[in-house]
Amino acid sequence: MSTEIKVPVLPESVADATVATWHVSVGDKVTRDQNLVDIETDKVVLEVVAQHDGVITEISQEEGATVLGDQVMGLLGDADAAPASEGSTKEESAPAKSEDAPAAQSAPASEGKEVDIKVPVLPESVADATIATWHVQPGDAVTRDQNLVDIETDKVVLEVVAQEDGIMGDIIHGEGDTVLGEQVIGSVKAGGTPAAPAAKADAAPAADSSESSDVLTPSVRRLIAEKGLDASKIKGTGKNGRVTKEDVDTFLKAPAPAAKKAEASAPAAPMGDRTQKRVPMTRLRKTIATRLLEAKNSTAMLTTFNEVNMGPIMSLRKQYQETFEKRHGIRLGFMSFYVKAVTEALKRFPDVNASIDGDDIVYHNYFDISIAVSTPRGLVTPVLKDCDKLSVAEIEKGIRELALKGRDGKLTLADMTGGNFTITNGGVFGSLLSTPIINLPQSSILGMHKIQDRPMAVNGKVEILPMMYLALSYDHRIIDGKESVGFLVTIKELLEDPTRLLLDV
Repeated sequence: MSTEIKVPVLPESVADATVATWHVSVGDKVTRDQNLVDIETDKVVLEVVAQHDGVITEISQEEGATVLGDQVMGLLGDADAAPASEGSTKEESAPAKSEDAPAAQSAPASEGKEVDIKVPVLPESVADATIATWHVQPGDAVTRDQNLVDIETDKVVLEVVAQEDGIMGDIIHGEGDTVLGEQVIGSVKAGGTPAAPAAKADAAPAADSSESSDVLTPSVRRLIAEKGLDASKIKGTGKNGRVTKEDVDTFLKAPAPAAKKAEASAPAAPMGDRTQKRVPMTRLRKTIATRLLEAKNSTAMLTTFNEVNMGPIMSLRKQYQETFEKRHGIRLGFMSFYVKAVTEALKRFPDVNASIDGDDIVYHNYFDISIAVSTPRGLVTPVLKDCDKLSVAEIEKGIRELALKGRDGKLTLADMTGGNFTITNGGVFGSLLSTPIINLPQSSILGMHKIQDRPMAVNGKVEILPMMYLALSYDHRIIDGKESVGFLVTIKELLEDPTRLLLDV
């Protein structure tokens, strides 16, 4: 008995779809809920899974074919439905290899089928990607779900993991190469085992006697080049004395001794020696540059300012910080108050929560706020979704999770997608005042700044208060001055009297 493999029901707004990737072939055994094929629409990629254990008996729609909702793409037979000829061919071919080529026993790394390592399917808005870091080398043993390579797009870093246990085969595209979605970049020999220990022992002396650059991975070589370091001065702690990224970081954190040694070894260096270093932009930095320039050139951007007395919130934090942390397991910061105030202000001023799409204005009835996060790779803006439904503790936890993922390069496309409004806090770096640039396609961005004691006139008297400047940059094509000022005043009032956030007044 065969079960039809069908295209999922498509949304009303989607007319057809494309068969993106078959993960199985005719004759393959599959298990229940195993992903068989990816179906790509103009919005999302849909996975079609096996309804039961069995064997793929037919594929009627190949990759690249245009299909409709509910259309049959193939057949899934019962576990014992595989044609006898196919089963016997597979079983007979395996021993034939070992009999015809007995030398294979001394090189078991070649055993098993080769599984292609492919670039993940890229979103429609992402044209290509760059290979950032290979974590394995040809001949290395790998395990299922082990991260093999990091693929960097202009938004996130994607991890490509091993589909099966085996041995790393060829690397077709090295670090720094530009690749496309689903492009083959290497292979894994499934079920293989590492080469015989004797061969490794023979090769060891050769590795020890090679040039220092031969024991550096491409990512470490690139890091050393970017930092302008001498690889021979960095002590390697990796396998066979290989220098790792951690070794480079350790060397950078203790630069003084290295500098003294350099001075002692070259006392005759001319004074005032002028040097320069040219380093190519990372993909993320190029994207940031392009998007910022686009925002400046394609919007009628203005910035309006105000200031807020942070004394009430600081007192509230001081009073409840310890209790809050014990109850929720996270510190009470300022960002949760900023997010709460912005969410309430967006409810009152829907134009600020809208965006321009061609000749239309799109009003959003949800509150997804982008939080600007500084990472080693550059500034990114992951999205905290449905902020109107989150408590203060949930907001703090959400922001911390996004910040950690940004620091570790673990942000996903889902984390970066969407966002109606952006908050950026330059105050953590000491910025007193700035004019932030809109994060397209959004229409506005709020800049928070350093909290600084300043003399202020209060009821005819001078008082020293902890003040902070607010800056709202907005697209004047959609937001008028009245709305922008009212929006900023609302945030000021809510932050200066945080009780209003709780009472919704």
